[in-house]
Amino acid sequence: MIEKDIIVVGGGAAGFFAAINIAEQNPELTVAILERGKEVLTKVKVSGGGRCNVTHAEFIPQDLTKNYPRGERELLGPFHTFMTGDTIEWFEKRGVELKIEEDGRMFPVSNSSQTIIDCFLFEAKKHKVSVLKNQPVISIGNDDGPWRLKTKMDEFVCKKLVMATGSNPKIWRLLEDLGHKVATPVPSLFTFNIEDDRIKDIPGVVAQDVEVEVVGTNLFSEGPLLITHWGMSAPSILKLSAFGAIELAKRNYKFQIKINFIKKTTEDAILLLKELKQESPKKTMANYAQFNLPKRLWVQLVSASKIGANDRWADANKKQIEALASELTKAKFNVNGKSTFKEEFVTAGGVNLREINFKTYESKQHENLYFAGEVMNVDAVTGGFNFQNAWTGAYIVAQNIMK
Repeated sequence: MIEKDIIVVGGGAAGFFAAINIAEQNPELTVAILERGKEVLTKVKVSGGGRCNVTHAEFIPQDLTKNYPRGERELLGPFHTFMTGDTIEWFEKRGVELKIEEDGRMFPVSNSSQTIIDCFLFEAKKHKVSVLKNQPVISIGNDDGPWRLKTKMDEFVCKKLVMATGSNPKIWRLLEDLGHKVATPVPSLFTFNIEDDRIKDIPGVVAQDVEVEVVGTNLFSEGPLLITHWGMSAPSILKLSAFGAIELAKRNYKFQIKINFIKKTTEDAILLLKELKQESPKKTMANYAQFNLPKRLWVQLVSASKIGANDRWADANKKQIEALASELTKAKFNVNGKSTFKEEFVTAGGVNLREINFKTYESKQHENLYFAGEVMNVDAVTGGFNFQNAWTGAYIVAQNIMK
């Protein structure tokens, strides 16, 4: 039997952040991380395309919470305690400088996730945190006393237990055995699979600012849209996938989206197209992209409106003008399936938020049981927000764990 004061289950971002802060604030405690695999911090390694999107440059708690489809209300208080500015300061104090990119995402100046991993490993060693690998937990219990854990390798006992395992169905089942309710996990960040003649030959094209809605629902988003070899991606699509995670799963990822490429009404688009017809009657319609759209996308939308490649504006009839206005403002695409966003996998689902005290991140059902990160039913849109949730929860756990 291996005895520790604190055991953190999960060798990921939230687990390391919690363990380091606990050990730093309470040097007399023995703290251990139990990692089920042979490597730690694997998700950190692939995050942000290998650069680690540490957080997002949003410094107002109320605005930050709006990026969480699940957890918006619960995170407001915690973000007043520890949020983006605190994260930046935490890493800078440990020699890791962060930078802000144009879209607000924040990365280490080194542009390498290894910088974050090295920081965590150094701090864990410095504060004598035991990092134990190949220790998948197979049972948890306490019998109103200390927590007892069995792994495939060893047995452990501890006074306080922190669950920071991320989206782990086996751990969720163990927590259900303890009486916690767990929301069924479904994918949260994913791209849309679309086969359509309008986009099949133009992968890599980006429309900078569009509106997208899921037909027959209230799901709506806006932002950049990327056409890919398999369909569509980029923030406008990923936001829809996050906020629509449960609804889209119910539809088995078969649904229809409507895209407004120019963020204008169809009526306004008709008027603008008629003006172009008056101003440039001799110009070929397909040759001159309008509304700041990429030319390759413009050509496809013109073609879809039954306008010939060599037709001039003067030749466009009323029906063609209306068809092009419709393609620009309410083009419909059939989605048939999803693809994982890069190498990152985020799920909606986890421990019911009503069963957690968000002032301390302690279980309301069991004393000395704490949660941090995506083991809870909290998830976010892409851009560093899931990591910020991990840092905030882990820090508050550390602050409260020995009070």
